[in-house]
Amino acid sequence: MEFQELTEQEYRSFWENHPLKTFLSATEIAKLREKSGWNTAYVGVKKGKKVIAATMLLSHKRHFNQYEFYSPRGFLMDFHDNDLLEFFTQELKKYIKEKKGYILRIDPYVIYKERDIDGNIVEGGEDNSKVVEKLLELGYHKVPTEQKEQVGWMFSLNLEGKTEEQILKEMKPNTRNTIRKAEKFGITVKEITYEELDRFQNIMEETSKRKGFSNRKLSYYQDMYQLFHDKEEVKFFITELNLKNYIERLEKEKEEKEEKKKSLNDAKYNDGIRKNLENEIETLERRINDSKNIISEKKTDIITLSGSMFMLIKPEVIYLSSGNYEEFMKFNSQYLIQWELIKYGIENGFKKHNFYGIPENINEHPKDYGIYEFKRGFNGYVEELIGEFELPINIFYKVFQLIHKIKGGK
Repeated sequence: MEFQELTEQEYRSFWENHPLKTFLSATEIAKLREKSGWNTAYVGVKKGKKVIAATMLLSHKRHFNQYEFYSPRGFLMDFHDNDLLEFFTQELKKYIKEKKGYILRIDPYVIYKERDIDGNIVEGGEDNSKVVEKLLELGYHKVPTEQKEQVGWMFSLNLEGKTEEQILKEMKPNTRNTIRKAEKFGITVKEITYEELDRFQNIMEETSKRKGFSNRKLSYYQDMYQLFHDKEEVKFFITELNLKNYIERLEKEKEEKEEKKKSLNDAKYNDGIRKNLENEIETLERRINDSKNIISEKKTDIITLSGSMFMLIKPEVIYLSSGNYEEFMKFNSQYLIQWELIKYGIENGFKKHNFYGIPENINEHPKDYGIYEFKRGFNGYVEELIGEFELPINIFYKVFQLIHKIKGGK
């Protein structure tokens, strides 16, 4: 085995065919990081002329002229090959030390323990505890939850060998009904262009203020579009509703229910049916009036409800970012976006629809449990990754830890 620097093309070719590839380990992400001052190198292990392990190394200067190194979702290798993992680690330490690096951070795209839809460990399922043990044995330190940079727990839906009818049937009834209602309302899902990304940014800005998270700048979404969209590896969507058409549907439905109510005779056994129809008519009238008020206020018939950003790199579709306008959340348009992308995944040969981040230890009902509940409605399973790790390179690792402890954070 021989450790050496790789060309970008060598790395890219290896990445393209590796089972652990994801958008975060793509060369486009290196180009994105370079815009904010990071440096990029590609290194790997060859056996003869064949690459058998590789990683993308990003680095940037910290204090004392020392560099932090980061391998996003690295490494691309067989983590069960202990000899290879040990050799790669030893060579990476030498390489990074020569480059004045004090730390290497990794967050491998490797499942820790297989879990079911409820987050419970599957007996006899996939278990990579030994990979974690080997990393710790080689000197890696496990990063605490609060310091993690990337998603560690996800929720995914298997698409392989499935039809739309099967997936729809296996959804929770409430989710399936919500999708059908959104379709009935006339909500449309529209892919937006580069020039329209400000519409997505506006949705995310409103959502971030409401939920208390930091929104990314428009330039981030523009960069991601420019880097990935030519290969159709990123797509941005918004949902829209034509209120004029929506009102027409509601008025037609109201007329049908009023006719049904008129057709009932005065028999006692019709009292319950009559009451239900009156409640439904009242609800329809309220929706009609609300919609007319929105048109009057917004000065438009067509309103934007929500937006989502997806990464589409086989084998998985990743639901990366999304937001909603609070006043229109009642339309539940995010359900329809998910369904459209699930259908897209089936049609285009993707094996998995990854709803991405959920709170850790979901079976303990943590904060933000509702995020998981929304995703759970589509059916699927919880995925727990092995976590993030730090590999100390030189004495400055402890120096920076001390500084971090004194400051009480990054």
